[in-house]
Amino acid sequence: MAKLRLDRIKPLVALGAFLLAWWIIPTTVKSFLKASFSEFQAPAWVATSYLNDLENFWARRSHSKVELIEAGREVARAKSLYQFNSQRKETLENEIHRLEAILNLPSRREFRYEVARVVRRDLNAWWQQIVIRKGKDFDIPVGAAVVFSGGVVGRVVEVGAFTSRVELVTSPNFRMAANFEGDERPVVYQGLPQSGFGDPLGAVRDAPQDVIASTQIPLKLVSTRLGGTFPPGLMIGRVSWLEPGNTGIFQAGEVELDARLLSLHEVAVLIPLYPIDLQDDVP
Repeated sequence: MAKLRLDRIKPLVALGAFLLAWWIIPTTVKSFLKASFSEFQAPAWVATSYLNDLENFWARRSHSKVELIEAGREVARAKSLYQFNSQRKETLENEIHRLEAILNLPSRREFRYEVARVVRRDLNAWWQQIVIRKGKDFDIPVGAAVVFSGGVVGRVVEVGAFTSRVELVTSPNFRMAANFEGDERPVVYQGLPQSGFGDPLGAVRDAPQDVIASTQIPLKLVSTRLGGTFPPGLMIGRVSWLEPGNTGIFQAGEVELDARLLSLHEVAVLIPLYPIDLQDDVP
């Protein structure tokens, strides 16, 4: 009987000793161990991602010639549209530079896009992150904005040698300045704990009292230049209702985010052309 009790106590003693040792270890050592463990895992994640790409490549090789011809036509149509939009974008940028010169306005922050594959997802109620297949090898900075075709994805919070960790816009730890499209007054966006079912959601607060949202005419919530790392005008989500907040002065409500955030395969990291300390912009 005593031996049975001793066998039960041993694991608890070992766990207590480990927790005590972890509490005593200096913070610098803990950070080093955490970084080393992440770097040890990264090659396996990257290798798995490359194997998935290879599998998808051979799966597409099995398509018929008719399917490939039709896909080629769709690509040609998309290419023509992108070429037209590129020319129009260049014309608009030249006009913006001309007006900035006339009005003596400071230029906006410019970025380059670094496209990266998603190799891992850590999605739960309190921890909404993804890992992308590029890191210090592609000069990814901590604090850089991450976007996709639907708008804001999140922000880079950790950079390794070959991978980077991105905190999603759905994470409760994510917060940024925003505004409603057509209204320059700033509001605050913050992620919410996710239930795991249904579309992703966020929250908006500090909205002025005269702003009205409805399910028939939802308001578009977009990024603002006050957001620092994010250029203005990027889509965050849609707001279908607002109600008085805790203070009674401003309004608050839920933000319906793009459902594709839960199944991203590629994202783009916005890297400033002029080096700055992006960590100073993180709220």
